[in-house]
Formats: sequence, structure tokens, C-alpha cells
Amino acid sequence: MRQALGPPLRSSLLAAAAILTVLAAGPALAVCTEAAQPKVNWRRCSLEGQTLTGVDLSGAMLRDASFQRATLGQAKLTDADGYRSKFISASAPGAVFDGARLIEADFTRADLTGASFREADLRNAKMVGASLARADLTGAKLSGTDLRHADLSGARWTDGTHICAESSVGQCN
Repeated sequence: MRQALGPPLRSSLLAAAAILTVLAAGPALAVCTEAAQPKVNWRRCSLEGQTLTGVDLSGAMLRDASFQRATLGQAKLTDADGYRSKFISASAPGAVFDGARLIEADFTRADLTGASFREADLRNAKMVGASLARADLTGAKLSGTDLRHADLSGARWTDGTHICAESSVGQCN
């Protein structure tokens, strides 16, 4: 014969189940409709084609987010975490990515004219065909970054002193 669980044991089991449910849920999910602001959590959000001119996304969580064909001119993404984010064909002239973590980010064909990447981590990023003319790459980590066909005319190189020649494509001359 089965014996029914007493109230103290039953409530203990229910409390344990509730705690396990909360722990298993993991970190809070991104709210992709949240307004652009510093430290916003747009992880895995699709912001394709959005106009985000001049927004302040400093310290934002942008991991695996997509900004394909988005307009980010003069946007501030200082110290943002954009690991594996996609900025394919984005328009971001004058955007500030200083100190941002952009490992494996994809900037293929993006307009980054005059953008600042001071101390940004761009390891293994893809910048194929991107316009980095007059961009500031002072202190940027570019190990493994694909710069094929990227326009680096007039860009300030990682050493902070060398300015790339006007005909620099794919490498800083």
C-alpha cells in the first residue's frame, strides 16, 4: 500500500521544484523591442534595416544580434559586447566602437567611414569589402581579421601613429 506524502514533505518538494525551475531558466532573455539605450540587452535580436542614427548603446549586450542593412551613423557602441554580431551592409559612418568586444563579428560591405575602433577587440572579424576610410584603429586587436577588399584609405592604424595611404585596400600601406 502506498502511503500519501505528508504536508511538510509535499511542500518541501514543491519548493525544491520551484527553485530548480528558476535556476534552469538561465539568464534573462533579451527584450528585442526595448528602446535603444546604454547597457540594453539585445542578445540574438534582429534589428535588420533599423534606423539607429546617433543612438547610445554603450555597454550594450549585442551578442549574436543582427544589424544587417541597419543605419548606425554616429552611434555610440563603446564597450558593447558584439561577439558574433552581424553588421553586414550596415551604414555606420562615424560610429564609435571604442573598447567594444567584436570577436567574430561580420562587417562585410559595411560603411564604417570615419568610425572609431580604439582598443576594440576585432579578432577573427570579417570586414570583407568594408569601407574603413579615415577610421581610427588605434590599439585595435586585428588578429585573424579578414580585411580582403576593405578600403583603409586614410585610416589610423593600430599603432596609433601610422596613417594608411589613400590606395590602401585589404592592407594598410
